[in-house]
Amino acid sequence: MLKEFKEFAVKGNAIDLAVGVVVGAAFGAVVNSLVKDVLMPPIGVLLGGADFTNLFIVLREGAQPAPYASLAAATDVGAVTLNYGLFINAIVNFLIVAFALFVVVKAINRLRRPEPAAAPATKTCPFCKTEIAVDAVKCPACTSVLDA
Repeated sequence: MLKEFKEFAVKGNAIDLAVGVVVGAAFGAVVNSLVKDVLMPPIGVLLGGADFTNLFIVLREGAQPAPYASLAAATDVGAVTLNYGLFINAIVNFLIVAFALFVVVKAINRLRRPEPAAAPATKTCPFCKTEIAVDAVKCPACTSVLDA
């Protein structure tokens, strides 16, 4: 059993999968930063200065009564909140990751796609079986008139 595990662990597919998971985690961190630090602040400004991380609904007040200045303040006093702003951030994260993966897969598929076969430059004379130009109307070997 140990030998089988060793064979599995050092196979190219298992190593490729491990590398993919590590790169994916790093990519996720970059996308999270892109959304949180670059995209959402201007969107918040365009929508009237809203900070999406602090959009929440209080379901049950904590030790201190509402209103709470931020999600962190509500969490600190034990309030139960519905964090729809964080959900919006997660949706934007997902859309960016999905689009990036779409672009990568599309590029890989384009590289894998075989080149279309070129149109043949010659054809065979049906009478003498000599190779002739595809646009020939008369065979140069047997002088037969060819169908167009």
